[in-house]
Amino acid sequence: MHAAITPAPVRPGDAPDPGGDGGARRPRRRTVVAALSVLIGIGAGAAGCSMPPGRTSVPTADPAPGMPIAGSRRAQLMQILAHPDDDLYFMNPDTQQMLDAGVPLVCVYVTAGEHNGRNLIPGSAAPPVPDRPAYASARHQGLRQAYATLLGLDKFTPWTKGVAALRGDRQAEINTLTNGDRRVELIFLNLPMHTRRRRNALPGLWKDRGGIGVQSVVPADSPLRRSSPYTYDGLIDVLVGLMEQYRPTVVQTLDPDPDIQHSDERTRKKDSEQPGYSDHGDHTATACFSWAAMIRWVRDATGDGGRVPGFVATSFRGYYNRHWPKNLPPQVLKTKASHLVPYGGDPEWACGNPSGCGDYAVGGVRPLRNKKGWVRSTHHRYPGPRPVAVAEKDGRLTAYGVLGLRAVRWRETAPGSRRWTEPTDLGGGPLAPVLGQTALPDGRLLLFGLRFAAIGGRGAENRREIVLLEQTVRGGGFRAWNGLGNPEHTDDRSRRIGIPVAVTGGDGRVHLFVRNADKGISSRIRAADGSWGGWHDLGGSDVQDGLSAIADSKGRVHVFAAARRGVHHWTQDEPGAPVTFRAGSGGALPTPGDEVTAVPLPAGRVELYYRRPASARLISVTLDGPGGAEDAGHDEAGAPAAAPVRTTAGMDGYGPVGAVSVAGAPVLVGRDRTGRVQLVGRAGGVRRPGSLDSPCLVVAGSSVAAVGMDAAAQPWVMRPVGTATVPVRAR
Repeated sequence: MHAAITPAPVRPGDAPDPGGDGGARRPRRRTVVAALSVLIGIGAGAAGCSMPPGRTSVPTADPAPGMPIAGSRRAQLMQILAHPDDDLYFMNPDTQQMLDAGVPLVCVYVTAGEHNGRNLIPGSAAPPVPDRPAYASARHQGLRQAYATLLGLDKFTPWTKGVAALRGDRQAEINTLTNGDRRVELIFLNLPMHTRRRRNALPGLWKDRGGIGVQSVVPADSPLRRSSPYTYDGLIDVLVGLMEQYRPTVVQTLDPDPDIQHSDERTRKKDSEQPGYSDHGDHTATACFSWAAMIRWVRDATGDGGRVPGFVATSFRGYYNRHWPKNLPPQVLKTKASHLVPYGGDPEWACGNPSGCGDYAVGGVRPLRNKKGWVRSTHHRYPGPRPVAVAEKDGRLTAYGVLGLRAVRWRETAPGSRRWTEPTDLGGGPLAPVLGQTALPDGRLLLFGLRFAAIGGRGAENRREIVLLEQTVRGGGFRAWNGLGNPEHTDDRSRRIGIPVAVTGGDGRVHLFVRNADKGISSRIRAADGSWGGWHDLGGSDVQDGLSAIADSKGRVHVFAAARRGVHHWTQDEPGAPVTFRAGSGGALPTPGDEVTAVPLPAGRVELYYRRPASARLISVTLDGPGGAEDAGHDEAGAPAAAPVRTTAGMDGYGPVGAVSVAGAPVLVGRDRTGRVQLVGRAGGVRRPGSLDSPCLVVAGSSVAAVGMDAAAQPWVMRPVGTATVPVRAR
């Protein structure tokens, strides 16, 4: 069995600190490092599994620090999807924006998408005879039509079709289209969606302990002439081979750990969700295979002293979108939904594909009218700013992020240079893409990660944990990674936790928060002497991941979370007091469509920034005390008055924002309607195209900078000019 990971802290005479002066030399392995491994076997289910007796583990790349990292100035996006259309529903507009920026794209579709073989035409009777090869072909034609329009070409532009040779003497169909320097490649592995034994073949391939195999589908009108056999190991091997071939700098996957979602049987079947979880079983299995493949890619690449592949990963929620407030404003939604129109196609089109011109049930206005609402949101599984950054004593910026599933550090070459050193490997992988961080009273940094402690199929363990990296001195190296466990007590529930968020209170204690499997939050507290208390459930329910934790000007800790209705708030009555859930606070504030950002103001006040559902407008709400919305005052009847809500001008767009207060005025960073990053709060604002997830804001004295990641997995920095403040107006 895979043991729980709680490494002892480094002692004098041990290996060099990660990222310290000795970090360039590879530290020797220790017993504790050998324990930091990942299982890549086959699991008992896409949603949960346990390890059978006698099964061995396959270790991941060595998590000790100091590995060389492969750099690339050439961006390459790879998407790994379960079905044709998963990218259009769940990954856009992110994909579209990288394509618009000239990033080449390769899409890997694991299943053929043949479903039941009936390409339903709205308003007509279902085809009497199923034809799975034809339906798969029609869906692939729809993808060609959609991506031709995404490249700015006519939807019927011819593609180059061919056969790709894969590992294990397997074959896949590959379609290629270019427009100038823009390029899209579609690779169809064509595993079956269903078999005679199983309704969902892909989850069966992931979970079956007996080592089942499947044969790929050969779509009609395909250049393929034979099917290929796939086993669990064979699929991972093929994905690793494609990663090695394309060397992606960004890998986009679906959600490996969807929320627990209890729905009645009729609703579950109608929404195509797996029992007990808010997503399709194929999505979950594909995401698990994808993460297992990324882990193995890193392991294989770093064997015998090789370099860590320099890529970043992003996972997207799937049918989760059905259950939460929608977060795309009308203009962004209209553009996203428009790309499903050529995918859905029309039986009257002359597309040149005898088997069909799209997935007919999907096109036209149907994505917008579908009550499931999948197209109306785009949610990241691991939300939060990346990288995180701090200002050093000498004025240089230092950024920390995840590269090759491992923590890394970049440093500005000189104060204000906007140039970065090569990344230094801090180890600790395999990590989720977003780190949490806070500074101790003496200035030392604590970094927190969500680690894939084990991810296995075929009965192997599948578990997540929170890990910690502690700085030895401000601006210096780090101690050994330390495991902080998980607030949940089973492997299956451990997978549902969120990204760690931490804050240092006015009394010097560190509060660590994570969203738990029940969709509330849990916490651990680090005392001033460095010891950690146990996990405690702080209550709350139906909150999204992407917590915002701050200490106000009086030293009180606050946590805010976007709830299904309103905003949930946890706080202290005074520094050192317990952090408690303020029941009833959520309904007093407008419901958010995305994460909430909190900023401390003078006199213990707190400012919240977020967007309402399906709105481009950014609003701000000021809370006057630890009671949050309850402290907004009372009306004439004695009931709590609603907190004043204001609209923030100049920040129309979508998605969450970062916010800080500089010299008493707010500075904000977020996306405009086209996806460009906008930094507002100084004269005129600044915009730049292309960024992954959300940038962070760094304050050094009276100056501020935004730091983000581009599609080449390189950090960038953007500073505002002038001194104008952000205008706001009352609702």
